[in-house]
Amino acid sequence: MNSRVPVTIEWNGRSGPVHFEAGFTRVVNNYGCLLVSPKEIDVQQSLRITNLATHKSAAGTVVWKGTQRPDGWDLGVELASPEMDFWGVDW
Repeated sequence: MNSRVPVTIEWNGRSGPVHFEAGFTRVVNNYGCLLVSPKEIDVQQSLRITNLATHKSAAGTVVWKGTQRPDGWDLGVELASPEMDFWGVDW
């Protein structure tokens, strides 16, 4: 479902500190999202997404990395064990 949801993204760098960025989604479903991140994040990187509308958090993994657009990097994220109402959408 096309849905722009504001989120925060948290992940550990390769050898650096925890990164914390604001982002948003372009598409959401029960198992993940097409995420837009202001920073490039590698495929297979574990992260935590917090939905700023519902204030719920879920662990996930970057499974696809698209191109950089003016508003950020397109990333496919699979959520590990999301609650079915994580996105606040009635399916």
